[in-house]
This record gives sequence, structure tokens and C-alpha cells, in this order.
Amino acid sequence: MKLNKQKWQEIYYGDYVDHIEVTETKPEKRLNARYVSVEHIETGDLKIRSWLNEEMPTFFRTFKRGQVLFGKRRAYQRKVAVADFDGICSPHIWALEAKKGLIQEYLPYVMLTDRFYEYANANSAGTMSPYLKWPQLSKYKFPLPPPEEQKQIAALFQSIETAIEQVEYQEKNFKFLLKNLIIGLVCKAPVFGNLLSKKNCSLCTFEDIAECIELHDKKPLENGITRFVGLEFIESDNFNLQGYGDIEKGTTFTKRFSKGDILFGKRRAYLRKVAIADFDGICSGDILVIRAICSKLLPELLPFYIASDTFINHAVSTSAGSLSPRTKWRDLAGLEIAIPDMKSQKVIANILLQFRDIVEQLVNQKTTLQNLKQKLLHDILG
Repeated sequence: MKLNKQKWQEIYYGDYVDHIEVTETKPEKRLNARYVSVEHIETGDLKIRSWLNEEMPTFFRTFKRGQVLFGKRRAYQRKVAVADFDGICSPHIWALEAKKGLIQEYLPYVMLTDRFYEYANANSAGTMSPYLKWPQLSKYKFPLPPPEEQKQIAALFQSIETAIEQVEYQEKNFKFLLKNLIIGLVCKAPVFGNLLSKKNCSLCTFEDIAECIELHDKKPLENGITRFVGLEFIESDNFNLQGYGDIEKGTTFTKRFSKGDILFGKRRAYLRKVAIADFDGICSGDILVIRAICSKLLPELLPFYIASDTFINHAVSTSAGSLSPRTKWRDLAGLEIAIPDMKSQKVIANILLQFRDIVEQLVNQKTTLQNLKQKLLHDILG
């Protein structure tokens, strides 16, 4: 793409963009409308993927298909979407239309740049819930390419958006298939294609296949342990740890875990926090350190068993407490399931690990595309 930025004209946002304020009060139209709030717009996603079909009494502003929706409250959240249906939105959302020489398809990408948000944040008023007003936004200045270049730039980013959607669709499908395989596997009568039957499966409890490790180290640094893990470093439905803390900077945690152990968040078990430790460390007391009994279960299979609906639902049902319910190992240990013989376990583990690898590759591919999009936004429009 050849761009001649010397021909780009510096313009004011308000001269080329209108915020449309049309209200809908007719009961019959409000009854069947889709209602969109700021919470329905996801950061970094131009597509509106959720809404309310129930009437929202405080929402009156309409929006039309093709308009750009922008969350003017807490602008730092970068809530921008392109409507692909007509509806009614929150008063905290602007419905925007391009005019003059600005092409509508180009508008959302102007609003995804760091430059735009630096201005929006600097000109928002308020502390707890900063709010951007139109007179301030209308004075935002940015360079506008000629129409033909706008079309080329918009087409480039739309192609990246399409690629991201395709990867997300594949990721969703593989996760769905993987989840169904695990649902069939972890129960009292396991099914895994034609591989399993009563002849090669045996009933047991969870404590027969795994043990909860309760080792503590009050001087981890002296023993070469430098990292700790809290619940904040374990992401729902993701076996990979999302980071760690530095013990030298201080921690009250003493529970030890080893590389390969499974870390399970026993507090608010419904959050499905399960991770595979990829280093030795210490962790929060709200994390159970679980290790496979290798003579009964392949260690590679344990994270799938713990992340299963069967295990999570049992953990939730055995949790006590109202504000921050916690489960205990002695309750989890009694969960009854059936496990395949070792020969079948090896086949199953190979298949599940392949599925997990494909999902991780798709996640990485999506991240690469998202990073490419941000880089191009900075390089071209920044």
C-alpha cells in the first residue's frame, strides 16, 4: 500500500463526524428493540456480540446499522463498535456518522489509535467515572487521507478483522469439541468414541488417582525458590500460568509446588481456575496443589480431569461460605469416577494434548493478528 501522507489534511473531528441523537418513545418499537449498554461493547472488538431484548427504561437513544458506537464514559476502556443491526443504546454511548469527505468504514479505525485515546482521556471530566463531552471531542485534530486511501486503509483493517474472526471461530469449535470429549471421559460411565467400555474402565474415587500436596516452606529463597503464584495469575479455562510474583518483594505464602503439579483455585471454584505449574514455587493457601498418582493416572490427563464439568460442579457443590465459598480436598477426594486402563489412557492423552496444542496455536495466531492490527494502526494512523 502506497500512501502519500503529505496530501493528508489535518481536520477537526467535529467537522467530519456527527453524533446522532434520535430518541425512541413509541412503546411498540421499544418492546421489540435490542438494547445495548457500554458493557455489551468489548474492548478491541468492533462487533457487538451481546445485547438485551428486555426494555431498558433509561435508554432512549437509537442507533442504526453501520453507525459507530462509542462509550464516552470511561473512554480509557476503548469501547468502539460498528453496529450491524438497529437498536437503542445507553445514554453513555454516542452513535456516530461520518460526513463530508470522511468515509464511514474508515471512522472506527481513527478511534482505535493510541493518539485518539490519549486525547479522549486527557479531555474527560470527573475522577471516579470520567466522562467525555462532545464539545471537547469535536476539537480533536487528526490527519485525513484522500477518499481512495481511506478505502484502502479501511479494507486492510477489515481483512485483518475477518482473519481474527475466522481464527476465533476455529478456536471456539476446537474448544467445544475438547470440552465434549472431556465431559464424556470424566464420569462413572466414560465414553471416548469406541475406545472405552466396562471392560477397560474401573470405578474409583478421586483420591485413588491424585493426591493433594501439603508441603510448606517458610524460607523458600534459601532453598532456591524465587517465584510465587496467587489466584490472580491463574486464568479461567487456561492451563497456562499468566505470570508470577517475586518472593524477594515479599509474600506471606508458604505452600510449595513443583513443576508439573496442577494448581486449582479452591476459592470460588466456579471460576474454573486450573493451571499446570511450569516451575517450582510457592502459592496461595487458596490454591490446592494436586499431583497424579502415576500408577493409576497419567500426569498428562490430570489437568483435563480437574478442569472437567464433573470435577468443577462437585467442587462448587461442596464449597462453604457465602461471600467467598471454598471447597476442601477431603470433599473433592470422594468424587466417584471411572478411569480407563493405562493403554487406553495413553491414546486418550495423545488426542487431548493434540486438541490443546491446536487451541493454543489458534490463541497465539489471534494474538499475533491483534498485535499486527495495533502496530499498523500506530504506523499508519498513529
